[in-house]
Amino acid sequence: MNEPLAERMRPKSLEDYISQAHLVGEKGALTHQIKQGIIPSLILWGPPGTGKTTLANIIAAESKRPFYTLSAISSGVKDIREVIEKAKQSGGLFTAKNPILFIDEIHRFSKSQQDSLLAAVEKGWVTLIGATTENPSFEVIPALLSRCQVYILNSFEKEDLEALLKRALSKDEHLKTKEVQLKETEALLRLSGGDGRKLLNIFELLINSESKDKITITNDLVLQKVQKNTVLYDKTGEQHYDIISAFIKSIRGSDPNAAVYWLARMIEGGEDVKFIARRLVILASEDIGNANPTALVLANSTFEAVNTIGFPEARIILSQCATYLASSPKSNASYMAINLAQQKVKETGDLSVPLHIRNAPTKLMKDLGYGKDYKYAHNHDDNFVESEFLPDEISGTSFFRLGNNPRENTMRDFLKKRWKDKYEF
Repeated sequence: MNEPLAERMRPKSLEDYISQAHLVGEKGALTHQIKQGIIPSLILWGPPGTGKTTLANIIAAESKRPFYTLSAISSGVKDIREVIEKAKQSGGLFTAKNPILFIDEIHRFSKSQQDSLLAAVEKGWVTLIGATTENPSFEVIPALLSRCQVYILNSFEKEDLEALLKRALSKDEHLKTKEVQLKETEALLRLSGGDGRKLLNIFELLINSESKDKITITNDLVLQKVQKNTVLYDKTGEQHYDIISAFIKSIRGSDPNAAVYWLARMIEGGEDVKFIARRLVILASEDIGNANPTALVLANSTFEAVNTIGFPEARIILSQCATYLASSPKSNASYMAINLAQQKVKETGDLSVPLHIRNAPTKLMKDLGYGKDYKYAHNHDDNFVESEFLPDEISGTSFFRLGNNPRENTMRDFLKKRWKDKYEF
């Protein structure tokens, strides 16, 4: 009985696997591959407790392959090489039964550790399955990512969580000795934050906290028994999104006091430092932009710095950046410009590039008129000469409309002097 309920209830087959129907349901993206045993190297990306490790084990069992596992927290390059050598002895390029190497929290691997996997994956010595809670586009090196399919696992829905509880009550030998009634489950499901493992851990805590064999689960019982710090901040639940939203909107609204408060809430809740810093980089361009170009420089430097420093000292760097951005003039002109331009592209399709600004690297292209009559700006006064750079069909269309702040007012004067009434800045 020392084994946690979540581990006792870990599914052993696809039939027992709950949730992720888009991957392993009847028409799931992985279902046919698993049953055929033709498994590509893949990255399973999703929040904690969504079944990534379980799915990796099931894939290995269903495809009857040797299974090796490493944790990115405790394994180094030496461990990786040892496992790869073992795998080479039991599989290879010309067998459908290549061993599966499962790496939990692969985002924690350094570049050199990820590099050490490349040859094994490329030559087919192993089929890699990596699990990560972080966006693999940022955390997995491009060379390795290009050799893997990425599959997204979603947080458990209410129906999935209820199914987990019912399955535990009907299957677990210890719980079957109790008379448990699920009278109210709202608080239990809310505290889980869509994390199946967390749900079962809280459920087991409730059961073990009651000495009697007849237990009625109510919202009051859940809130009474579960430690208060469980609900302070849920990195994968609704509060996660509400607080980052409050943080961003406080900076956008030029309130450094509110911004640093919501920053503190995230730090105290254990939020990932890179998640916070990444959002600051986006905000610096989306909400400040050319009203203060230094904002993007500082935000990018902040991302690099906190990635190197980590908590707790990174809190000071994040605070400096957040308060600076909140105190900066604001403009969403660049954000709106690219939105308008993309919408125009969708409406008008692939309009031809005007001949005079096409590249002309060959004689044939020059003979066809590519680059003819192009006016080189630096050969003219003030390094400017009016020309047409848009396709004829959308000539004169204004996408970039500057905000009302000192820096962008200067930019507007500069552009109006050159383009006069052609564009609305």
